[in-house]
Amino acid sequence: MLKVGAVIYSPNVTIIWDIIAKFCKEQGCEIEPVFFKDYKMQVDALMDAKIDIAWNSPLAWLDTHLRTKGANLNGLMRDSDQDRHSVMLGLKGTNLADLKGKKIGFGAIDSPQARLIPIGFLRNSALEFGKDYEEVRFDVGVGLHGDHVGGEEYALNALIKGEVAASWMLDLNYEKWLQSGKIDPNKFEIIAKTPYFDHCIFCGRVALETSKFDNFNKTLKKMDYQNPAHKEMMDLEGLKKWVDGRLSGFKQITAANEYLGFLC
Repeated sequence: MLKVGAVIYSPNVTIIWDIIAKFCKEQGCEIEPVFFKDYKMQVDALMDAKIDIAWNSPLAWLDTHLRTKGANLNGLMRDSDQDRHSVMLGLKGTNLADLKGKKIGFGAIDSPQARLIPIGFLRNSALEFGKDYEEVRFDVGVGLHGDHVGGEEYALNALIKGEVAASWMLDLNYEKWLQSGKIDPNKFEIIAKTPYFDHCIFCGRVALETSKFDNFNKTLKKMDYQNPAHKEMMDLEGLKKWVDGRLSGFKQITAANEYLGFLC
């Protein structure tokens, strides 16, 4: 039986994995979900072979990749994990040059989409971290790698209250807050957005038999959004189908880490 790690970033996580485990058992691929309170504990468990597979954030993937010197196995993603980008919101008429010397709102210290990748983007836009702007960081749920809206929403609230000149958020959260009316399009607009990147991915431990890892991935691919029993879980986890993972989408988080020296 494969032990599969998942971080409890919301109460829905245990529900999601109960459904996945039931499905996998029906398909003859039994798994045991193992839950962690943060990604460091999960990656440590993968390194120590206490779990076989980890459902990793982009930063947790990078941590795994670096610690295994690239020898870990890479599996599936959600369709919604591919081609994401972060956006920087500001008052209408603001541009990047206007932000020099200003306060910029970010999510948690370990958030790929609301801090690390945006800082790398700003560097490529001639705004150096710790020099050309003041970071205003909202450390909500540190250890969860931004897998929640807490830090991003605090950063948005700071912008709305005029406490920062701009704030960063994932595109999906921007769209949600725009539709809900929290973001006033008559007052705020997107100043900049990062290139596309990818998000979560399954990682297998180095010594795991490839055939077992492949079978797990093939089993998940059988989930059908049109099947009501599968749809419940897929809606909770935010996907319509499982797709093959790709490493090209992790270039920005890798470059940001090298710039900041975040993972040592």
